[in-house]
Amino acid sequence: MTERPIRFVHRGALVEVAGLPVTTSVLNWLREQQRCTGTKEGCNEGDCGACTVMVGELVQDNLRWRTVNACIQFLPTLDGKALRTVEDLGPAHPAAQAMVACHGSQCGFCTPGFVVSLAACQQQHQASGTVPTRGDIADALSGNLCRCTGYRPILDAGEAMFKTAAPALDDAATAVLLRTLQADPSLHYRALQPATGAVESFTAPRTLDTLAEAVAAQPQATILAGSTDIGLWVNKQLRVLPALTYVGAVPALKQIDVQGDVLQIGAAASLEDAWAALVAHWPTLREMALRFASPPVRHTGTLGGNLANGSPIGDSPPVLLALDARLVLRHGSAERTLPLDGFYLDYMKNQRQPGELLVRIDVPLPAPGTQVRAYKLSKRRDCDISGLACGLAITLQGDTVQAVRIAFGGLAGTVKRARHAEAALLGKPWTEATLQAAQAALAQDYQPLTDLRGSAGYRMRSARALLQRFWLETRPQDPLPASATQVWSAA
Repeated sequence: MTERPIRFVHRGALVEVAGLPVTTSVLNWLREQQRCTGTKEGCNEGDCGACTVMVGELVQDNLRWRTVNACIQFLPTLDGKALRTVEDLGPAHPAAQAMVACHGSQCGFCTPGFVVSLAACQQQHQASGTVPTRGDIADALSGNLCRCTGYRPILDAGEAMFKTAAPALDDAATAVLLRTLQADPSLHYRALQPATGAVESFTAPRTLDTLAEAVAAQPQATILAGSTDIGLWVNKQLRVLPALTYVGAVPALKQIDVQGDVLQIGAAASLEDAWAALVAHWPTLREMALRFASPPVRHTGTLGGNLANGSPIGDSPPVLLALDARLVLRHGSAERTLPLDGFYLDYMKNQRQPGELLVRIDVPLPAPGTQVRAYKLSKRRDCDISGLACGLAITLQGDTVQAVRIAFGGLAGTVKRARHAEAALLGKPWTEATLQAAQAALAQDYQPLTDLRGSAGYRMRSARALLQRFWLETRPQDPLPASATQVWSAA
């Protein structure tokens, strides 16, 4: 495999980068190498949005821009793509002008990130011919934190921005340059790591076969997807990663389609795209999809990465457990399929073998009469880690529970099903008495711990309360609409 520099588009020109460490962040490259200091470093872990930039890539030969957190994106992941920052938008952009006119900025540190997110929101809606609601704008800004101005004038700016058409930037010229980059060979990049004096590598195969071969041949290499977790290993834990194998350059791993009665989601499909597909088939999952991290994290993080990571407080695993998802793994040319139920062995341990790659998630489409819900509790509504999350699916035949799957995250060392609670429901009438039996059975399924996100008692009481909410929304007689079981609809 021939080594070559990283090549991407920035400020209307092709850029080549060589010699910088593999784990150099896009943020540090912008600030230290290019002196583009409008992009700020805040939390350095993908939470605050001060470093928000836009990354563009060709999708079916059309240029698509999405917001990302520059602080946790490694520079080699930009290969073959385009980068747009607040400097590229300029002070005359409607987003910037609206922030000034509506007094949306106070200290100003977070403002460039807000401007980039607002500009991306305007571009998206203008392309689709829609005008967002105030709530839509708030959702688009859920990855940007403001600690001084407050969101009222910033949302005012978001609404005011749409009174002026977004300027035509350099999209046509950028697309031409990106097509030129498509002729480059796949990226194999090596550079010296100053902290160790060793040479690090970054390999980005472009086909599933070559990716599977690379992972099998170098099982000790770290598999990199969206770097929404691995980026923190470097920024916060100062970990050295001698070899990275990147899955984000393989189009086949991003495919989402339906085969028969199964929704197939490629492991490298972004959280944004994967959850959109889930919501298309299970509309009741929409709120969980919106509350899963923030748009910049959902644009880069992947569903496969979220599952393979195996965090006991991950938001995807309990929902996909409730949906009876199955995982397709590959070692070289050999594939195997196993249920997500049973994939997790212990805290941060799973059944993926060395040299094996998660390639797809298969989700059976809903059976008639099946109702699905997903709930999340966290200290902050938007862009926060779950203290407790659950996925619940129930199939009724008349008033009787014909099938049920209940899974919780945040109650044990792994995300797992509530089998005793399920047994208390199966074959019984879906009544309040049966609900209470299932609530009592949760104590046999979980022995939660106390930590910074909640006490053991709080978690168990909350799990029982969420089970009751599920009953209220799905009971055979007089089920409540979701608007009646949450405060946000009224707010």
